[in-house]
Amino acid sequence: MRCEHRHSVSVAGIVVDEQGRALLTRRRDNGHGEPPDGIFEIEETITDGVREETGLEVELDSLTGVYTNMRPGIVALVFRCRVIGGSLQPTDEASDFIWARGDQLGELVDEAYAVRVRDALTDPLRPFLREHDGVRLL
Repeated sequence: MRCEHRHSVSVAGIVVDEQGRALLTRRRDNGHGEPPDGIFEIEETITDGVREETGLEVELDSLTGVYTNMRPGIVALVFRCRVIGGSLQPTDEASDFIWARGDQLGELVDEAYAVRVRDALTDPLRPFLREHDGVRLL
Protein backbone atom coordinates (compact mmCIF):
# COMPACT_ATOMS: atom_id res chain seq x y z
CA MET A 1 0.00 0.00 0.00
CA ARG A 2 1.36 3.39 -1.00
CA CYS A 3 1.18 6.34 1.38
CA GLU A 4 0.36 9.68 -0.27
CA HIS A 5 1.11 11.70 2.86
CA ARG A 6 4.88 11.59 3.25
CA HIS A 7 7.23 14.30 4.36
CA SER A 8 10.41 15.12 2.48
CA VAL A 9 13.57 16.05 4.37
CA SER A 10 15.46 19.28 3.87
CA VAL A 11 18.66 20.32 5.62
CA ALA A 12 20.04 23.77 6.32
CA GLY A 13 23.41 24.88 7.58
CA ILE A 14 23.53 28.03 9.67
CA VAL A 15 27.13 28.99 9.00
CA VAL A 16 28.34 31.25 11.82
CA ASP A 17 31.51 33.36 11.63
CA GLU A 18 33.83 34.58 14.41
CA GLN A 19 31.73 37.74 14.87
CA GLY A 20 28.57 35.71 15.53
CA ARG A 21 27.01 36.51 12.15
CA ALA A 22 25.11 33.98 10.05
CA LEU A 23 25.58 33.43 6.33
CA LEU A 24 22.58 34.00 4.07
CA THR A 25 22.32 33.27 0.37
CA ARG A 26 20.51 35.67 -1.96
CA ARG A 27 18.29 33.48 -4.16
CA ARG A 28 18.42 34.13 -7.91
CA ASP A 29 14.78 33.15 -8.49
CA ASN A 30 13.11 35.53 -6.04
CA GLY A 31 15.87 37.70 -4.51
CA HIS A 32 15.08 36.49 -0.98
CA GLY A 33 17.74 35.84 1.62
CA GLU A 34 17.86 32.33 3.09
CA PRO A 35 20.34 30.18 4.95
CA PRO A 36 22.01 27.56 2.72
CA ASP A 37 19.48 24.74 2.45
CA GLY A 38 18.04 22.13 0.18
CA ILE A 39 16.34 18.76 -0.09
CA PHE A 40 18.49 16.05 1.46
CA GLU A 41 19.47 13.64 -1.30
CA ILE A 42 20.57 10.02 -1.05
CA GLU A 43 24.37 9.70 -0.77
CA GLU A 44 24.72 13.41 0.05
CA THR A 45 26.04 14.48 3.43
CA ILE A 46 24.87 17.62 5.19
CA THR A 47 28.26 19.24 4.68
CA ASP A 48 28.11 18.31 0.95
CA GLY A 49 24.86 20.27 0.70
CA VAL A 50 26.34 23.39 2.32
CA ARG A 51 29.41 23.18 0.04
CA GLU A 52 27.15 22.82 -3.02
CA GLU A 53 25.15 25.92 -2.00
CA THR A 54 28.08 28.13 -0.95
CA GLY A 55 31.50 26.78 -1.93
CA LEU A 56 32.46 26.57 1.76
CA GLU A 57 33.77 23.52 3.59
CA VAL A 58 32.04 23.40 6.98
CA GLU A 59 32.04 21.35 10.12
CA LEU A 60 28.79 20.72 11.98
CA ASP A 61 28.62 21.98 15.55
CA SER A 62 25.10 20.97 16.59
CA LEU A 63 21.52 20.31 15.54
CA THR A 64 19.69 23.52 16.40
CA GLY A 65 16.17 22.76 15.27
CA VAL A 66 13.57 20.75 13.41
CA TYR A 67 11.12 22.88 11.40
CA THR A 68 8.05 21.52 9.63
CA ASN A 69 6.52 23.37 6.69
CA MET A 70 2.94 22.16 7.11
CA ARG A 71 1.74 23.02 3.57
CA PRO A 72 3.97 20.76 1.44
CA GLY A 73 5.09 18.52 4.32
CA ILE A 74 8.79 19.39 4.35
CA VAL A 75 10.78 18.69 7.50
CA ALA A 76 13.94 20.79 7.77
CA LEU A 77 16.81 19.72 9.99
CA VAL A 78 18.91 22.77 10.81
CA PHE A 79 22.53 22.62 11.95
CA ARG A 80 24.91 25.26 13.24
CA CYS A 81 28.18 25.10 11.26
CA ARG A 82 31.57 26.74 11.14
CA VAL A 83 33.82 27.30 8.15
CA ILE A 84 36.93 25.14 7.89
CA GLY A 85 37.86 25.91 4.26
CA GLY A 86 36.74 26.91 0.78
CA SER A 87 35.48 30.27 -0.41
CA LEU A 88 32.08 31.72 -1.21
CA GLN A 89 31.07 30.96 -4.81
CA PRO A 90 27.82 32.09 -6.48
CA THR A 91 25.75 29.16 -7.78
CA ASP A 92 22.80 28.56 -10.08
CA GLU A 93 20.55 29.18 -7.05
CA ALA A 94 22.50 31.87 -5.15
CA SER A 95 23.62 35.13 -6.73
CA ASP A 96 25.21 36.63 -3.64
CA PHE A 97 25.90 36.13 0.07
CA ILE A 98 25.25 38.22 3.16
CA TRP A 99 26.73 37.89 6.64
CA ALA A 100 23.96 39.03 9.00
CA ARG A 101 23.50 39.58 12.71
CA GLY A 102 20.36 38.31 14.41
CA ASP A 103 18.92 41.84 14.68
CA GLN A 104 19.18 42.30 10.88
CA LEU A 105 17.18 39.22 9.91
CA GLY A 106 13.71 40.82 9.89
CA GLU A 107 14.59 42.96 6.87
CA LEU A 108 16.45 40.21 5.00
CA VAL A 109 14.46 36.96 5.28
CA ASP A 110 10.94 35.64 5.80
CA GLU A 111 9.95 34.79 9.38
CA ALA A 112 10.09 31.02 8.74
CA TYR A 113 13.79 31.32 7.85
CA ALA A 114 14.70 34.08 10.31
CA VAL A 115 13.61 31.95 13.25
CA ARG A 116 15.95 29.14 12.17
CA VAL A 117 18.89 31.52 12.14
CA ARG A 118 17.94 33.20 15.43
CA ASP A 119 17.50 29.81 17.10
CA ALA A 120 20.98 28.71 15.96
CA LEU A 121 22.54 31.98 17.12
CA THR A 122 20.66 32.10 20.44
CA ASP A 123 21.00 28.59 21.87
CA PRO A 124 23.04 26.24 19.69
CA LEU A 125 22.83 23.39 22.20
CA ARG A 126 19.04 23.19 22.53
CA PRO A 127 17.19 22.01 19.41
CA PHE A 128 13.95 23.87 18.76
CA LEU A 129 10.82 22.23 17.26
CA ARG A 130 8.63 24.59 15.23
CA GLU A 131 5.87 24.48 12.58
CA HIS A 132 5.29 27.07 9.86
CA ASP A 133 3.38 27.60 6.62
CA GLY A 134 6.39 28.46 4.46
CA VAL A 135 6.42 32.10 5.51
CA ARG A 136 5.08 32.48 9.06
CA LEU A 137 5.27 30.43 12.23
CA LEU A 138 2.10 28.65 13.26
